[in-house]
Amino acid sequence: MRTLTGAVALAAAVLATVNASSRPSPLQTNSLRLDSMSGLQTLNTKAEIATYRGRKALHLSPPPSHDPDREAMLALVDGSDFKDGTIEVDVVGLPITAMDPTGRGFAGIVFRVQDHGARAENVYLRPTNGRSDDQLRRNHSVQYESMPDFPWHRLRKESPGVYESYTDLEAGAWTKMKVEIAGVKARLYVNGAPQPCLIVNDLKLGDSRGQIGVWAYIATDAYFSNLRVTHVN
Repeated sequence: MRTLTGAVALAAAVLATVNASSRPSPLQTNSLRLDSMSGLQTLNTKAEIATYRGRKALHLSPPPSHDPDREAMLALVDGSDFKDGTIEVDVVGLPITAMDPTGRGFAGIVFRVQDHGARAENVYLRPTNGRSDDQLRRNHSVQYESMPDFPWHRLRKESPGVYESYTDLEAGAWTKMKVEIAGVKARLYVNGAPQPCLIVNDLKLGDSRGQIGVWAYIATDAYFSNLRVTHVN
């Protein structure tokens, strides 16, 4: 009887171990307040910690001299390796119209970044479009692009209205972005909305992985805080 009991106990223990190993691993969440430069790699930008509307934040602005062929300012998280999950950040984008009269304060999130920023998926806001009196401009409030082969203007020309849409944005205000990424799909949520304002079903870099970070157009004063990344892989 003792032998049978021991065998049953051993079988139960093995089954419990198998079941535990087959369960999905817990989500891994990393947070950066972005109130210091620690852990960040910056590219083509003047980066500093500044205070905006009472909040200490990462400030990206144009460097004294920049590569005219590169319109992206980037701050990447050192050592990050992201495939699927959720990226959240609070962002402000203020256009520098003296540099570009057509600037809208473009700022957002990059993910699956490769080759030191040469390749990346990018989801961003055009804050001054959100409450424009021009409906067409409103329709261009949020945007997806994939660098370098699928910039926004190519996507707009080849697939009008598919990779950009409207959401309410208050220019100059802190705006919360959340991007959910799974395989070749991404969804953007703004300011805690329960439904996405932009759905992308064919991320152009495919089912890839890479660094994560924040992005702004060169003619922008951009502020970022409270970066939070949840991995599901």
